[in-house]
Amino acid sequence: MSVLIYAENADGKFKKSTFEAVSYARAIADQSNTILTALSIGDVSADELSALAKYGADKILNVSNSQLKNFVNQAYASVIAEAAKKEDADVVVLSNSFSGRGLAPRVGVKLEAGIVDGAVALPEINGGKFTVKKTAFSGKAFATVELTSVNKVIALTPNSFKIAEVAKPVKVEDFSTEVKASDFKAILKEIVRSTDKISLPDAEIVVSGGRGLKGPENWGMIEELADLLGAATACSKPVSDAGWRPHNEHVGQTGIAVSPNLYIAIGISGAIQHLAGISSSKVIVAINKDPEAPIFKVADYGIVGDAFEVIPKLITAIKEHKALV
Repeated sequence: MSVLIYAENADGKFKKSTFEAVSYARAIADQSNTILTALSIGDVSADELSALAKYGADKILNVSNSQLKNFVNQAYASVIAEAAKKEDADVVVLSNSFSGRGLAPRVGVKLEAGIVDGAVALPEINGGKFTVKKTAFSGKAFATVELTSVNKVIALTPNSFKIAEVAKPVKVEDFSTEVKASDFKAILKEIVRSTDKISLPDAEIVVSGGRGLKGPENWGMIEELADLLGAATACSKPVSDAGWRPHNEHVGQTGIAVSPNLYIAIGISGAIQHLAGISSSKVIVAINKDPEAPIFKVADYGIVGDAFEVIPKLITAIKEHKALV
């Protein structure tokens, strides 16, 4: 038996969350004293593929198929399942990304596997049983799930497992399998990515703004603060609905769920739908002039004050600190 990791890429480049998942899968393989195979689908360069070996892959299966150049959920799930069967892999690991959340249940059905999505820690392995800690109730709690099935699918929450470099010799193999027409009933015709910004799901720091900023013309200080911190920018649902910011920055239950090391909420009251998308953040800092704002109930640190007074002072302090370093 072995472990298979699906190495997700974006435009031919592996993301930080992919390397986290590879490190996680390597640790599971070590616990089980078995090998780790990485599966890459799409046009990925040889140099980029070799990066997977740095994080512990023993073997890499490379799928280069013109039909699979762009992500197609059902087709990718079929390839992952076939690769797992070929490698006799009883554990399949994915990143719990937007794509991974769609792939995990499909792969699970094809392999008749038990599934854990939103995993945040290594499983405790006792014989063939895996006990896995995961997020629950939109990130507001943790649950412990027991997988007793022969095959298991685990989707790892981004920013929940430390990347570890384990240099190993690796063998790259071309892998091909039949792709059925029925796998292409629904396809993505176009993917538009924000190439000049840090990806929200992968960001370690997120600076987010709400209606307290009063209008899109005031977002300059949010972007300046984010640039100084090397952070991604985000917003609440009312802000994106009003057209102040693009919908791909909307964080919340109906938007993007994030799990950064630091989440800074500026002028966000803290509706339950927003909190559901940020509750996996390790540290939450809230800045709001309303001392009764719900965001303060979940914040690790809170500043009661006007954002238009607090943020400029914070920007100045960071610039002064950077000048001394």
